[in-house]
Amino acid sequence: MKKIIMKILALFSRLIIKKYQPQVIGITGSVGKTSTKEVLNFVLSNNFRVRSSMKNYNNEFGLPLSIIGVESPGKNPWGWIKVFWRAKKLLLLKDKNYPEILILEMGIDREGDMDYLLSIVKPNIGILTNISHSHLEYFGTLEKIKNEKSKLVKNLKKDGLAILNFDNKYLKELPKEIKSKCLTYGLEEGADFWAKDISLSLPDNLSSRDTFGISFKLFYQGSVVPVFLPVVVSYHMVYSVLVSLAISSYFNLNLLEVSNHLKEIPPVPGRMEVLSGIKNSVIINDAYNASPESAFSALKTMKEMKNNFAKKIFVLGDMLELGDYSKEGHYLVGERAREAGVDILITIGEESLETARGAIDTGLSEKNVFSFDNIEGVFDLVNEKISERDVVLVKASRGIGLDKLVEKLKKSLNG
Repeated sequence: MKKIIMKILALFSRLIIKKYQPQVIGITGSVGKTSTKEVLNFVLSNNFRVRSSMKNYNNEFGLPLSIIGVESPGKNPWGWIKVFWRAKKLLLLKDKNYPEILILEMGIDREGDMDYLLSIVKPNIGILTNISHSHLEYFGTLEKIKNEKSKLVKNLKKDGLAILNFDNKYLKELPKEIKSKCLTYGLEEGADFWAKDISLSLPDNLSSRDTFGISFKLFYQGSVVPVFLPVVVSYHMVYSVLVSLAISSYFNLNLLEVSNHLKEIPPVPGRMEVLSGIKNSVIINDAYNASPESAFSALKTMKEMKNNFAKKIFVLGDMLELGDYSKEGHYLVGERAREAGVDILITIGEESLETARGAIDTGLSEKNVFSFDNIEGVFDLVNEKISERDVVLVKASRGIGLDKLVEKLKKSLNG
């Protein structure tokens, strides 16, 4: 039954794309897909009819559902009949409100996944955010991950556009293998869209969105554009914004106007989301997903906070799907936690015991390191240790369920 539904969804999706011919932007990469999708959707929606992948709809089921514009009915047979009727209706009638631009996450777990997604839709624009250790468990090597994900940009037509992360070492030589136009973005000089002079501001008072965030200067073709991202504390978000600026230039949008529009960007839930916490603390919710690389980025933010907060508390749940790199990856996060000046480290799960070990080996006192098998009891400990003007970073792979902890730790901005 599952395979039959997949085939029907794929067929409908191909026909819908053929009929409406939207510009299709495909996004893949080990980390940063969803943040990039959200920023792109925010920027382009100001000028076009845009639809982006709903929730985490990025696989053989989610991608067609995003093209059709419906949510998954799960195991409800009647719900699937409604989905197919919606798709049929799009083909029989002309929907004047169908998106001009589709922004689709294209997630892969195993070899061959990208081939299947590309058999459904061939994007006009392909974005490859980076190659890192996510899903290493299924691929075995980073080279295999690169080969599978890079199919997105290698299969673009000559009149298409590839956008690549200039800072990722695994993508340095990839432009030579791409037949379409290629733009790069990054924090290193040499990228087509280069962010320089990045500055993080995070005062104690979170009551106004204009009082904290990240600012940087965009360098592009001899021009300099100032950018300010209020409420944003994630250095990784700079990459997502650079992608949106690159694509804005492709669509001939005024980059200064786009930069001004970015001042209204809402936070992305679960991704370095700043919240007011209990006991007048600050909670940084980064519990949507986790990899060593994204943990390093989050800890870089924590390091910059040394003068703003009394104590820094880091709650880390297991980072999943790392395969043979899991032990080393978790250990390195522990080392970075200590370097970032974390005062209290709390780990959840067997894999993150290596994070505790890495922190202790590099100087964090054992009395300030706590490890749990599961989420039970973690809130009570944090509630005991937390005090006014502390900051708590909560990070884990989605399967660990630390969003429940965040809900207990946060309070409304009104107190």
